[in-house]
Amino acid sequence: MSGCTLTQEQIKATQAFHGHWCPGLALGLRVAELGLKEFGSAHDEDIVCVTETDMCAVDAIQFLMSCTFGKGNLIHRDWGKAAFTFYNRDTGKGMRVAVKEEFWGREMSREDRIQDIMTASFKTLFAVTDPLYPVPSRAHRLESLVCEKCGEKTMESRTRRFGGKILCIPCFTQLEQR
Repeated sequence: MSGCTLTQEQIKATQAFHGHWCPGLALGLRVAELGLKEFGSAHDEDIVCVTETDMCAVDAIQFLMSCTFGKGNLIHRDWGKAAFTFYNRDTGKGMRVAVKEEFWGREMSREDRIQDIMTASFKTLFAVTDPLYPVPSRAHRLESLVCEKCGEKTMESRTRRFGGKILCIPCFTQLEQR
């Protein structure tokens, strides 16, 4: 397949969601296009994306594939890589999509880069491999505990114990830094 097959309506709506047009969003459109082709859009938490970056591309995945932090089907791993792994939690199928270095490293203007991204084939843009990790589990609903320093409720799995007290991560970090 060569060139983007998303409709102009999908592209314009994604641009409006993101707020501007840039190479990162164009890249995200193409990643989401491939994700939609292989997995479709998430109905609830069935399709999940693990993103290894927090760049503009992630907005296209959120908008077009309905993968969101709130539903627990968009997971951010802060590894600084232009790579995205999609899974279908119901079938266990998955794929990792990483931008090819030889594509990303070419020098060109912003507009030329956007055009290049939008017209390139998936094979030119991406290295598609099996996922590096198993399918992430669905979001767990855990008890909230009250931080004994600030008094705010915090998900149990995000608390720390220090000196016999239950603390949220920010309060624990403040104590650690002393």
